[in-house]
Amino acid sequence: MIKVAIIGGTGLDQLSALENLRTEQVDTPYGKTSNALNIGSLNGNEVIFLPRHGEHHDIAPHNINYRANLWALKEQGATHIIAVNAVGGITEKMSPEKIIFPDQIIDYTHSREHTFSDENADTVLHIDFTQPYSSLIRGVLRSTAVDMAIDFEGEAVYGAAQGPRLETAAEINRMQQDGCDIVGMTGMPEASLARELGIEYACCALVVNWAAGKGENKYITMDIIEQHMQNGMVHASKLISNALPELLNL
Repeated sequence: MIKVAIIGGTGLDQLSALENLRTEQVDTPYGKTSNALNIGSLNGNEVIFLPRHGEHHDIAPHNINYRANLWALKEQGATHIIAVNAVGGITEKMSPEKIIFPDQIIDYTHSREHTFSDENADTVLHIDFTQPYSSLIRGVLRSTAVDMAIDFEGEAVYGAAQGPRLETAAEINRMQQDGCDIVGMTGMPEASLARELGIEYACCALVVNWAAGKGENKYITMDIIEQHMQNGMVHASKLISNALPELLNL
């Protein structure tokens, strides 16, 4: 039986469309989750919602307890995760307010607890991470976006930066040379932890600004980010809501 969880990122700290809402605080071997799990009905389908930065967006990307979050979702029966991420656009097609379903990721983060195979694990798990995102979920998201006439890109390489600061123009140039199309701060280790737990996981990224040195603006301001985020998250939320019935019927 498929059970879907949605991990909300910057701009999606609450999912107001959830009905019959209840909260569950799950104890994990890895400490506290970013927030209590919000469990409710979306278009008649039960889903779990977890804001990765906390309900009040007060947890920085490098301080998120990714292991606790993923463990709690697994404990509540999540089999499929749609992760929403706000990102910067690097390459030409990755323009602000466009929705992206990346198919690859490059990890530039450091000093994060990135695996369940730690000193307390009984065995070391070597996951296959050749294709880091679920092709099944990505296919559903793409087909839904087509039906809704939403502007999207169905393939991209996500560069996962450490944060919380934004990148320099030189760092973005290096990422582009490495093959990155978008940059964000929360893509890893979330994706690999989901794979370790056997959960299907895909990213629904919203471009909220041109990355450093890209686009017409000399500098990145929060005003620019907020404007694109408010416009784009409306489409992202509707997209996920419309995609759920198809995903649950697979």
